[in-house]
Amino acid sequence: MTTTEDLTTSLRTILEKYDTSRDNLIPLLQDIQEHLDYLAPEAVSLVAEHLDLSENDVYGVATFYAQFRFHPPGRHRIKICQGTACHVRGGGMVLDAISRKIGIVPGETTPDGNISLERVACFGSCALPPVMVVDDTVYGRMTPRKSEKLIEDLE
Repeated sequence: MTTTEDLTTSLRTILEKYDTSRDNLIPLLQDIQEHLDYLAPEAVSLVAEHLDLSENDVYGVATFYAQFRFHPPGRHRIKICQGTACHVRGGGMVLDAISRKIGIVPGETTPDGNISLERVACFGSCALPPVMVVDDTVYGRMTPRKSEKLIEDLE
């Protein structure tokens, strides 16, 4: 387990790679999220201090972009495409089926930390709608039943 001191030390190592220009805010947040898998409150505080911004300024930018997470993701990350092709071919039904199956809505993680569910605008796999990605594996032509079976195999 990482202690607060370890976390601060690793974040300061990342911060040292960037000068204090406000232009570094997004690259810094991306780098920290890549390191931690999310933006911890301690990270936001350290970034604000490093760039001489308020924490509200940092949160204001980070919450504008969907790429930033403020909670640790689950061990398995499920992403459901809701682009036009996937929507037309039942992506919403797949998303609803998974949401019911694991008891969370998009943007949440199951209480046991096993699964995170995300709605994605488009994966660019429009020949395989509806598409779902589990961790780094793409599954095409999903149905609610196929998606539920896939979830059962994860649990």
